[in-house]
Amino acid sequence: MKSSTQTVLEHTRIPRHIAVIMDGNGRWAKKRLLPRVMGHKRGLNALENMVKRCAESGVQYLTVFAFSTENWRRPEDEVSFLMGLFLQALQKQGQRLHENNMRVKIIGNRSRFSKAIQQGIAAAETLTAGNTGLTLTVAADYGGRWDILQAVNKLISGGAAEATEADLARHLMLSEAPEPDLFIRTGGETRISNFLLWQMAYAELYFTDTLWPDFDDAALDAAIRSFQTRERRFGRTSEQLPPEQQRSE
Repeated sequence: MKSSTQTVLEHTRIPRHIAVIMDGNGRWAKKRLLPRVMGHKRGLNALENMVKRCAESGVQYLTVFAFSTENWRRPEDEVSFLMGLFLQALQKQGQRLHENNMRVKIIGNRSRFSKAIQQGIAAAETLTAGNTGLTLTVAADYGGRWDILQAVNKLISGGAAEATEADLARHLMLSEAPEPDLFIRTGGETRISNFLLWQMAYAELYFTDTLWPDFDDAALDAAIRSFQTRERRFGRTSEQLPPEQQRSE
């Protein structure tokens, strides 16, 4: 993974890598006087649609924040439902992704998941490992600070007295993927909530009030159009950019 603080990354009109915080499932359900779990079910449908649209648009990597290290604090019945939905998605969607030549990867601390979920993760990753299309990465029991800390601990256990950015990056959860070009958060919140803290140093940020279950093809297209209007300078001035990369006034 090349670091945007060390090199000027390749400019692409379509983001190679999109990272998403899928926020607003509970509020979507509440507005409709439905149980929160119904919002999570509709949110899974929205994710399925987004994976398809990203692949059609030429996006190579899609990373979504499904369950943070902090989400264990939620009500026990909601956590239990989310774990069941996660296992169901691994079993069902893993096969569908494989049939469409896509890869699935799960990043995060797996130790707190049930044996069934850990087996489901391993099965889905093994099934899709050889595919060459879009890579869907699901962050589950993940936190950006935890990610950096586990990378540092790996360096220490390997005997490193000091390290470069490249050394640390090799041990991060997304080491095989390019840094996210575009970060999307739905639901009206305007923070990154401990998600991919290292990797998103130069991501373009896009916040929308749209609740995640309502985030459809048109909403994704709008986010990509916003990305296309940004100047990605990586420390340079506007005048140093090629004309096609400069923002028109």
